[in-house]
Amino acid sequence: IAKPRQLHNTHWGLVCPAETPEGQACGLVKNLSLMCNVSVGSDVTPITDFMAQRNMELLEEYDPVRYPHATKIFINGVWVGVHHDPTQLVQVVRSLRRDGTLTPELSLVRDVRDREFKIFTDAGRVQRPLFVIDDNPNSPNKGNLVFNGDHIEKLEGDRNIDTSGMDEEDRDSKIYGWNGLLSDGVVEYLDAEEEETAMIVMTPDDLEDHHRAATSTEQEEDEDEYDEGAE
Repeated sequence: IAKPRQLHNTHWGLVCPAETPEGQACGLVKNLSLMCNVSVGSDVTPITDFMAQRNMELLEEYDPVRYPHATKIFINGVWVGVHHDPTQLVQVVRSLRRDGTLTPELSLVRDVRDREFKIFTDAGRVQRPLFVIDDNPNSPNKGNLVFNGDHIEKLEGDRNIDTSGMDEEDRDSKIYGWNGLLSDGVVEYLDAEEEETAMIVMTPDDLEDHHRAATSTEQEEDEDEYDEGAE
């Protein structure tokens, strides 16, 4: 258990480990990281209705004897139903969050071992933005950052747009900016609990190292298969 003046391990990346007042309040007053976001909360009805349309079996209709291995679905800690194809469901919900159909504040946590899929829409969750890696098996960009030169050009194009005299709503509609990166699925917000189930690389170099390791493993497997065929 972390002491009051220390940071808990789950605060990594969310709370600054060094910035704190001197004197009596040292360590007790903590500062959020610059890019962090605190969720404001959203209505659970749309996501519940969406789950029902995606073949979620409601809790009152669930027969545990007939489907003992179904995955439980929780929304803000409330067990609302079960689903028989959680992998496909998680992929669909995550893609809808990345394209802006669902709020980017949505937190998606799948526990494979306990067969649980937890969704959080409540307020007060600290989240931080991360660049998205393309995990679509049919994409030629699979395994690389979604962020590319086209997005850089759009961000640079914002410099040529005169936003003086505009209110915040008009300004957001005219420029690409941060909201454009969110709606294009280039970055997404993850809270501490979702990070526990996510694979995160720290730098682009780490991503390249992962690619090289995966490529060498595939080559070794191909060579083993070739040797067995020769024998």
